[in-house]
Order: sequence, then structure tokens, then C-alpha cells
Amino acid sequence: MTAPLTTVAFDADDTLWHNEQYFRLTQDRFCDLLRDFTEPDRLLERLLEAEKRNIGHYGFGIKGFVLSMIETAIEITDQRVPAGVIQEIIASGQDMLRHPIELLPHAREAVEAMAGRYRVILVTKGDLLDQERKLAQSGLGDLFDGVEIVSGKTPAVYRDIFSRHAAGPENAMMVGNSMRSDVIPMIEAGGWGVYVPHSPVWALEHEEPPTGHVRFREIPDLGGLPPLVAGLG
Repeated sequence: MTAPLTTVAFDADDTLWHNEQYFRLTQDRFCDLLRDFTEPDRLLERLLEAEKRNIGHYGFGIKGFVLSMIETAIEITDQRVPAGVIQEIIASGQDMLRHPIELLPHAREAVEAMAGRYRVILVTKGDLLDQERKLAQSGLGDLFDGVEIVSGKTPAVYRDIFSRHAAGPENAMMVGNSMRSDVIPMIEAGGWGVYVPHSPVWALEHEEPPTGHVRFREIPDLGGLPPLVAGLG
């Protein structure tokens, strides 16, 4: 290592706890609600297009997802969508916001192991209130030295975060399930990017891995993080 590791950061959704599976279940419910108007594949294609358009307006998270579903329902029905369907879409989003947090395997053990040796922070994007709720319910909050809830994850964002929580990204590691958000921009900022695959993956988070990069690592689950970090020393 050219610089000693001092800080380990974790992504939240689908790295420490389940998240995407609830979006998929809600999408299934959405398709059922609109089954009289279009086929599921076409509906989900239009929904993804709406989400792409709306990220800049609503950001990431459940609220933006719900608004994109409503917009898609209006478009796909030529503005004839029944009010009851809109009501059901809103109810689906509210159900997601109330869903209990379920930690992924080895999540607590990995965070505890890192907290014993390094400065540990949480770096997550999405709706502020929802992410705060998830962290509070996870039982992991006391293990973090800092929490950063951001609108997006870019090299500039990582450089800013780790200039405040470390001596810079060169001394830091980002651990997450998104190649596009957690791994590649962190490596571009000069830090370590550790990929922890989790299925399913949101289509907008897909990216090819930076295979061969000296600061890229992949582990099958968070149980592999402590030995990985120990091996870097």
C-alpha cells in the first residue's frame, strides 16, 4: 500500500441491509395494477425511462420511485388511470417506508471488526429521512464515527468526504454493492473500492468492473472483509 489505511466506509442499501428486493416486489404490484393497460415488460421499461429522467429532480429513494410510478401510470393509460390505482401506488410506497430493516449476512460482524481498528463511516445516497430511519432501525448506528447521506456518489463527493474523515481518499476504502456508485468513483478518487455483489441489482447501477486495477477488490460477502483488510497491511 502506498498509504496506510485509516478509514473504512460502508454503503448502506443492499450492502448492510436488504433494499432492492422491496423495490422488485413493489414493481410486481405495480404491474398487477396496470395489467389491463399494458404488458409487464413494456410497463417496467417505461418505468425505468421515467426513473432515469427523474433522478435529477427527485434523487434516489422510495419517494422518487413512487412519483415515477405515478408518472408512468398516467402516460401508459393516456391519462385515464383510475384514481384507485394512484391510491394503491402511494400505499405501496408507504408500505416500503414502513418495512422493517433486515441486515445482510455478516454485516454487523464486519462493521464491528472494522470499528475496532479504523475510523468507520457510512456513506449512502437517497432520501434523508428514510436513510436515517433505516440506520436507526439497523442497530448499527453507534458503530459509525460519521454518517454521510449524499444525493450522488462521484469522485468529487468521495474526495470531499475523505478529506474530512481521513487524510484523503488514498487512506480510505469504500465497501459496497454498486460498481457504478461505490467502487468505480472511489477508485477514480484515489481510494480502495471493494465490491460486494448482491442480487438483484438495479439496472441504473450496473457497470463493468475495473478488473486489474490495483485498488479494486471483490469479496463474495461481508464475511470476507476482515481478512481482505488484514491482507492489505
